[in-house]
Amino acid sequence: MFPFRVIDQASVQQLLDMKNVIELVERAYTLKEQNEASLFPMVFHEFAPGKADMDIKSGHLTGANIFGLKLVGWYGDNPSKNLPALVGFVMVLDSNTGVPKGMMSGEPVTLMRTGAAGGIGAKYLARPESEHLLLVGSGHLASYEIMATLMTMKHIKKVTVYNANSYEKAAAFCATVKNHLKEKFLAPYKYDQELYNTLLDRIDIEYAATDDIRSATEQADIIITATPSRKPIIMKEWVKPGTHFSCIGADMEGKQEIDEQLFASARVFVDDVTQAVNVGETKVAVKKGLLAKEEIVAEIGSVILGKTPGRLSDQDITIYDSTGIALQDLITADYVLAQAQEKGIGTVATL
Repeated sequence: MFPFRVIDQASVQQLLDMKNVIELVERAYTLKEQNEASLFPMVFHEFAPGKADMDIKSGHLTGANIFGLKLVGWYGDNPSKNLPALVGFVMVLDSNTGVPKGMMSGEPVTLMRTGAAGGIGAKYLARPESEHLLLVGSGHLASYEIMATLMTMKHIKKVTVYNANSYEKAAAFCATVKNHLKEKFLAPYKYDQELYNTLLDRIDIEYAATDDIRSATEQADIIITATPSRKPIIMKEWVKPGTHFSCIGADMEGKQEIDEQLFASARVFVDDVTQAVNVGETKVAVKKGLLAKEEIVAEIGSVILGKTPGRLSDQDITIYDSTGIALQDLITADYVLAQAQEKGIGTVATL
């Protein structure tokens, strides 16, 4: 019989902060690059195209002595039913013994690690002096992508938000986002006054909705796409030299957010090559022969470790295809379990 800790959503949210999650996700990427972590085959199922789907992602981090899985369903209509769009759980097991360590709500882990991934892409591939962030999508991931990017990119002065389906939703998001970021993400840093004030200053910038995606693209230094789109929202001819993309939404067959023609001349980086060419933003470009699998510059862990350079010049267009990998979830969840044990949080059952 083994003790098994179960942690609810509110407790997971309490135990996670974006600064730590960024560091954890970077560690997951670097362990993978150092062959101290591996992914298992994914399971996908679409219940209703563009409206409801699920996936099971799993893997093994030998460098952290854990393995496990995340099962998450995405139901686009859930918010109208007063339910979260993302529903699921993460389970972590000890890879030395196979003994389960615990499980927890998957939504906060997914949102935090996905936000962190977008910010990490910008940190290592965008021009350091970048000032203008364009966020495509104003849904459940939007505030997480903004916060992570503000943490990793210190010169951002403006965030433009585009919602392909509703300018009104983008405008409503922008009207409240500054206070939302402060309330949702800054509380863990109140005991570090210097960091708290730094982040408060980073948040205190301009947020503007747009219904002109072409103009917004032409002005942006960093573009993060976080939508369930099944056709390109941004076209190649709109993109200025030096732009960085963190593509977050395409994680399943049929999804696409940017013009595949961009891949023909960009420096392309991914979290996992196999996932990227099979289900990621990169898939269409590879399928059409615009980019060979071998032309993907590197996985992001190689850039973080300094083994592969990110951009080579200020004129490079860089793309980070973040399909989302189980290693991000597992390392984040293992951190939550350790914190929960230390603080006596969660319910311990015996299996």
